[in-house]
Amino acid sequence: MTGSRVFFGLVLLAGVALSGCGRKAPLDTPYEAAVQAREDAAEAGQPVPPEPEQPRADRPFILDPLL
Repeated sequence: MTGSRVFFGLVLLAGVALSGCGRKAPLDTPYEAAVQAREDAAEAGQPVPPEPEQPRADRPFILDPLL
């Protein structure tokens, strides 16, 4: 009985510890990531990927008010 409690406690502790890992910043859009990849490649002297397309304007969706 105590072995299972210790195991559960360790699993819970590991989950709490790992939940804090990550980057605290806003998410990158695919366009921003492509622009950053181009800048990084240019700085490193590697071949530069093609120029990314500008994102289209966001169109409203009928279920947007629910979010």
